[in-house]
This record gives sequence, structure tokens and C-alpha cells, in this order.
Amino acid sequence: MQLSANFSLQEMVKSQTAERKGIDNIPDQPSIDNMIKLCEGILQPVRDHYGIPFSVSSGYRCGELCLAVGSSLQSQHAKGQAADFEVPTVSNMELAKWIQENLEFDQLILECFTGGNSGWVHCSYVHEPRKEVLTYDKANGYREGLIGG
Repeated sequence: MQLSANFSLQEMVKSQTAERKGIDNIPDQPSIDNMIKLCEGILQPVRDHYGIPFSVSSGYRCGELCLAVGSSLQSQHAKGQAADFEVPTVSNMELAKWIQENLEFDQLILECFTGGNSGWVHCSYVHEPRKEVLTYDKANGYREGLIGG
């Protein structure tokens, strides 16, 4: 099932951890609906802007998978509202800044960025977005804004 022009349900639910642990990472219809909105509102515009194919490293996570990866059952990933991703050849700081300046998002987190192509971008989408922008690293935890490494 295609969720947008370049993103499928199959790639949004794919998880190496789920495969290793035999977890059935199958979303319900509300989560699929949320993933459609996420793909149309965030992932597809990023793909269209940069013109570079990219894969989601973490999309939908069922409750069991959230717990298996050390996440929360309240994570937006568990609702199909969030994805972690990178665009090849594009700095994750540049990617996060472009999203911040051009898209309607709920939460944007530059994660584990130390410069160049390190880390990844977490972005979520909901109907009434908070437009929350954070940077996360293990040493300092979550901080407001986009902070370079």
C-alpha cells in the first residue's frame, strides 16, 4: 500500500528489531491514517525538495516493539505519527533547518548530531502541531532549538 508517491506502508513498518525478535509490527487503521498524513506532510515534501531517495530508519512501532527498543508506549512512533530518517549527502542539521523553515510539523528533533552526516532527524506530524524544535544528545539530553555539534 502506497502512503504517498514515494513511501509505502511496508517501509514505514519495517524494523530489524521486530524481525529479530519475531514481533508482528502491524498497525491498526488509525495508525495507517496517521502514517499517510506523516508521509504527505513531512516525508514526501522532503523527498520532493531534495530529489534524493531516502529510507525511514524507524517509522511505526507497535507497543511491543516500542518496549523492545527502549521507547515509550506513548511515543508518537506507536501512533504512526513519527519517523526517524536521514537524506544521503545532506547534513542532518541542514535537513532539520529546512523542515523547521518550510513544513508544518508537531515535533522536530535533531538527534545525536555531532557534525556532518552524524545522527538523524526525528519528525512527527499531527493535525494541530506544536512546532516543537529540540536537539538531543546523550551528554546533555533534550535541549530547545537546533544546536550544532
